[in-house]
Amino acid sequence: QVHFVESGGGLVQPGGSLKLSCSYSGSDFSIYAVGWYRQVVGKQRDFVAAITAGHITKYGDDVKGRFTASRDNAKSTAYLQMNSLKPEDTAVYYCLWVDFYSNGDVDPRGSWGQGTQVTVSS
Repeated sequence: QVHFVESGGGLVQPGGSLKLSCSYSGSDFSIYAVGWYRQVVGKQRDFVAAITAGHITKYGDDVKGRFTASRDNAKSTAYLQMNSLKPEDTAVYYCLWVDFYSNGDVDPRGSWGQGTQVTVSS
């Protein structure tokens, strides 16, 4: 069964950086858009970023200018570089396929993985 595996989370101080990875075990990674979402326990899952097969990106308002999505199709891996981290960035981060529409809307598709915990605290 093909799926995504998130990694790279951890504990970081405010103002610090982390780079998350999203590895895909299938063979068609280069075809689809990949999205990043995050969730705090007890709250809804929020959109963070998305990147199309052609490397077009979109970001949630809370992370614009601080986070950068990228992908390496040869490695079937997507990345989320997170800079200037704030305590409110603390969450479990997930990646999965998304539908990235021409009007800029992004919708998740497929199943959610285990995610990776990011904690921003001094």
